Amino acid sequence: MLIGEKRAQIDKIWNAFWTGGVSNPLTVIEQITYLLFIKRLDELQTAREKKATLLQRPLENPIYTEEQAELRWSRFKDREPEDLFNHIIQPEGVFNFMKNLGQDNSFSRFMKGATFMIPTPRVLTQVVDLLNNVDMTDRDTKGDVYEYLLSKIATAGANGQFRTPRHIIKMMVDMVQPLPQDVICDPSAGSCGFLVAAAEYVQTHYEDRFADAAFRKHYNEEMFIGTEFDATMIRIGAMNMMMHGIENPNLVDVDALSKANAGFTNKATLVLANPPFKGSLDHDSVEKNILDKVSSKKTELLFLGLMLRGLKIGGRAAVIVPDGVLFGSSKAHVQIRKELIDSHQLKAVISMPSGVFKPYAGVSTAILLFTRTDSGGTDQVWFYDMQADGYSLDDKRQEIAESDLADIVARYHKLDAEVSRKRTDQSFLVPVAEIRANKYDLSINRYKEVIHEVKQYEKPEVVINKIKALDEARRKNLTELEQLLMVEI
Repeated sequence: MLIGEKRAQIDKIWNAFWTGGVSNPLTVIEQITYLLFIKRLDELQTAREKKATLLQRPLENPIYTEEQAELRWSRFKDREPEDLFNHIIQPEGVFNFMKNLGQDNSFSRFMKGATFMIPTPRVLTQVVDLLNNVDMTDRDTKGDVYEYLLSKIATAGANGQFRTPRHIIKMMVDMVQPLPQDVICDPSAGSCGFLVAAAEYVQTHYEDRFADAAFRKHYNEEMFIGTEFDATMIRIGAMNMMMHGIENPNLVDVDALSKANAGFTNKATLVLANPPFKGSLDHDSVEKNILDKVSSKKTELLFLGLMLRGLKIGGRAAVIVPDGVLFGSSKAHVQIRKELIDSHQLKAVISMPSGVFKPYAGVSTAILLFTRTDSGGTDQVWFYDMQADGYSLDDKRQEIAESDLADIVARYHKLDAEVSRKRTDQSFLVPVAEIRANKYDLSINRYKEVIHEVKQYEKPEVVINKIKALDEARRKNLTELEQLLMVEI
């Protein structure tokens, strides 16, 4: 977590944009991302040069030729404002060099349509100076810096862009426990928060595996798959992955539900996602195999069909859905729930309070955890009624002591102990036969039992007599007050 001086430095960079007239948070982060990448290219070149010198070998895979040396961050960062600005934006300048690195670079391949939008030499110089002073020498610090930048999207909430709360993502990752051999996908990747959290889990729990060259290749090039059709978000997501140490993530700029993504079949062993809600697509624009899973125009249902298609048999998923998916009565709603329960293994439904996504969305949501089996396997479903996530459930979302997240993770990994829990508890198991009998309804309120306390009230005549006594006392007090007023007069 970023604290102290570095946090203040990032705030200064952010304020430099705002005072310079760039107020859209996505634009700010995108422009900072460009500069961070330019800085990183110079760092990579320097590392390769040191390696070549140490081994007394020719420089391998240089990023810059001798003629391009002036395009390196270390060479241009101290230029005068006007000179620096022109050096960045001219046709043979730094920005176009970055854009034209091409498909071999995990970031530059998403640069089509990228625009340099820092408005003035003064703002550019100020931001370059501030970024140059932020110490990002290690992977953890780089990741924390970028995570703090991304938190600004949530703070601003512009254009409907806001991230899944990081503590919710972490809980979901802790529940599914990614493995070193996994291929992890987020089909609505956005800023790649789920993929980054999964990477951090692997880094923490399987640190010794990084000594193996084959695993490092898998981790850097094959382990993480993300699709995102928003050009700005995929660039931000790519930088987020690289800042967290994933060198060449497999990110694809495509609409995940479209026919262009037909190749996403039997690819992933783990899906983590929070797909868009309330969208609607025509059948003609949706890949046919998805419609075979769920015949709908609603994006939240179509994404579930996509995930079932994209998972390998035995692959598991944790996905956030709006509550309507759990109890909707349309043919498509029932179809996808029936598919999850009868054709695969639905393991858990975590009901979340509506304030989790405030102040930008008040919709109630839930987390579904399931495994693709193609042969059923749902014997019982675990339900948990989350009441608190560690933050107030109003628009302020201030940190509080109450949180169910650790309890959810602990109980999920000990489902055998849940058998004895009653329907009045915060979590419990429901047999699949009962769910089928309720038309595959997955709303926790359908199964949770509420204890109604019997409360004894006084008889009406007793209440009436008390009212009369009060009325008599009131009348007596009023008479005494009138007498006192008459004496004064």
